[in-house]
Amino acid sequence: MAMPSAKRGLLLINLGTPDAPESGPVRRYLREFLSDPRVVDIHPVGRWLLLNLFILPFRPARSAEAYRKVWMPEGSPLLVHSKALTAAVAEQLKGEYEVALAMRYGNPSLPDAVAALRERGVTDFTVLPLYPQEATSSSSSSLARLYEVMTEGWDVPNVRAVPAFYDAPGFLDAFATVARPVISEARADHVLFSFHGLPERHMRKSDPSGSHCLASSGCCDTLTDVNRHCYRAQCYATARMLAERLGLKPEGYTVSFQSRLGRTPWVKPYTDEVLPELAGRGVKRLAVMCPAFVADCLETLEEVGLRAREQFVAAGGESLTLVPSLNAHPAWVDAVVQLVRESDGATARPVEPPLAAG
Repeated sequence: MAMPSAKRGLLLINLGTPDAPESGPVRRYLREFLSDPRVVDIHPVGRWLLLNLFILPFRPARSAEAYRKVWMPEGSPLLVHSKALTAAVAEQLKGEYEVALAMRYGNPSLPDAVAALRERGVTDFTVLPLYPQEATSSSSSSLARLYEVMTEGWDVPNVRAVPAFYDAPGFLDAFATVARPVISEARADHVLFSFHGLPERHMRKSDPSGSHCLASSGCCDTLTDVNRHCYRAQCYATARMLAERLGLKPEGYTVSFQSRLGRTPWVKPYTDEVLPELAGRGVKRLAVMCPAFVADCLETLEEVGLRAREQFVAAGGESLTLVPSLNAHPAWVDAVVQLVRESDGATARPVEPPLAAG
């Protein structure tokens, strides 16, 4: 007698967003986000002091003001675009997967999304963290929390995690499709690939050799067995492959890293330092792509689309054009569906034990 097949579910995970562009919701979001030891990886006492004495008393009001500049009538841009992507993917996968969206921090929460899929009869999970490049503070944190949620029940379901897709043809082709007409219309004479930054210590902690990461200026120029899982190396690989698709010569584009926080060294070069350098070199019309994000959010719309534009023009540039993210573009929807179907036969990743704080 044939056993009934397991009902499959797809869970899309993005980082998260406040519920409203006001100080209270932003404070709640930042508290959850920055309390994660995979994000702020310092001693628990130091993390508590940093959060409660230096960040939460001041940053929520400033961040809320920034959010208000980009907030959409339907809500947070990240959530609006992620919901649209989820709906489009669900339509294409109708009859194959039950599809849900979760945020690592904020709402819809991971526990709620998992519970919703289980209520729909899902016993076999495919999980797609919506971060092109892998990092402990994004993809690993999301999966660690997911595995905690999965192990809270008596029966632990089968879980497959789609790996980082920084070099996936569908992802790259979709971003090139979005970017090509924008760059052409802007008549850009240079393209900046601005990725989200991370502390240098995160890179070094992920170096299995203990000696390769950031040891030389060219350590990320090529992917090897040593740095294949390095976030910075994957960012440079994404930039090279996008530049090739867009027909950019090496001198026609630059890679940088944005959104650094605090005084410790973050991966370089920094976007806010590269912008005036490009203007000083004679770049007039700059196009900026943010390929660490698959949905427009505060970091793309406000940090680059508004603040970086002002900085570049003040430094002597004529215009800065932000290339929209993938959002729910049909080419990206197709790429997500392809990633999910390709992963369906992959071996499930083992469920990790709950993360111990500290």
